[in-house]
Order: sequence, then structure tokens, then C-alpha cells
Amino acid sequence: MAEYNEQQQKLTIKLVYYGPALSGKTTNLMRLHDLLSPELKGDLMTLETKNDRTLFFDLLPLGFRAPSGLLIKFKLFTVPGQVAHDGTRKAVLSRADGVAFIADSQQNQGTNNAESFQNLADNSARVGLDFASLPLVVQYNKRDLPNIVSEDAINSRWGKAKWSVYFSSALSGEGVQETFRELLRQVYPQMEQRFQLKTAHNVTEEAFVSSVTGTV
Repeated sequence: MAEYNEQQQKLTIKLVYYGPALSGKTTNLMRLHDLLSPELKGDLMTLETKNDRTLFFDLLPLGFRAPSGLLIKFKLFTVPGQVAHDGTRKAVLSRADGVAFIADSQQNQGTNNAESFQNLADNSARVGLDFASLPLVVQYNKRDLPNIVSEDAINSRWGKAKWSVYFSSALSGEGVQETFRELLRQVYPQMEQRFQLKTAHNVTEEAFVSSVTGTV
């Protein structure tokens, strides 16, 4: 959950990119890091192995200061996709304020996507997150590849679900900021309820989103 340091006037919000191995979680963060203004972001740290691009996590700290003086800081993580690293996934997911689920659009990845999404739901319960109320955005990545599931099929599959679905080619940056903006929009109401962002700090939803990502 978000951490508020009253003495330092700092609110730290944790966002996690989740999904199957090699779906593009790390690439999303790398492109997001490239697109953000230099004054908003810290260093991007990546740990890579032969078997999985991200063994542990990526950390992208960024933030902005509210009119009240409150520093709102976001920490972005990715989880390792491989099944063998489930313990690490739970550790990274713990205390998350919002999740972007990065699915692989390729037709042969349907089972991996479904198993990873179920793993997200299961691990949320294991680390004490209420999956039903967790801010969550679904992104179908790799739209630039051949043999991908059509947007119509994806929309039909997810049409009755409550989660927003976005389409992306993270290598080019397409859809990366849009996914992140939507995640911030979903996180904002919970932050407003807990920390009175609008009433106490003059931070509207629009400012919450656009101060980091630019024009909404």
C-alpha cells in the first residue's frame, strides 16, 4: 500500500507490471522511462539472466510535487514471468497500489496469458491484496508482430470484464503512455480517499495523471 511520510511530506505509490515471461513488461518500463521528462525520473535498474529477461525487478522512481508541497512519488516494478520465480513475483506484488497486466498478443500465447492472469489473482490473495478492488489495466503488447489475436477477438473476450484493455507495441512506444495514464486514473480515487489529494493538496485526477505523463 502507499506510504505517507508526514514529516517529509512524501507519498510513495507502488505500481507493478505483471504478466507472462517475455510479454514486454521490461520493454514497457524502458520505453516509459525514455518518454518521461528527465526531471521526473530516476535511474532505471534492470537485472537480466539467460532464462528470463528480468529475474528480479526493474525500479523506476519518478514523481512530482503538489501545490501543497507534498511530493508524490511513484515506484514502478516488473515481476519475473517464469513460473520458477513465483516467490519473487509475490514479493514484488506485495503492497502494490495498482497493476498493469502485460499480455502477449501472439496467437500461441493465449494459455500463458491466462495462466499468468490467474497467477496474478491468486498471488494477490496470498499477499493480502483485494483483487476485486485492485486498480488494474490490461495491455495486449506486441501488436507489431504477425500471427496476433485480432482486436475484435480480444475485445469480445474481455468485453464483460471490468478492466480497461489497451493495445501496444512497446518496442516503438505505442500504447505505453496510454496504459500508464489509465493505471494512474484508476489509482487516483483510492489515493484521494486515503490521503485527500484534492481537498488537502489541490491535486485533481487530471493533475495526478498529466503531471507525470503530460497531456491527458
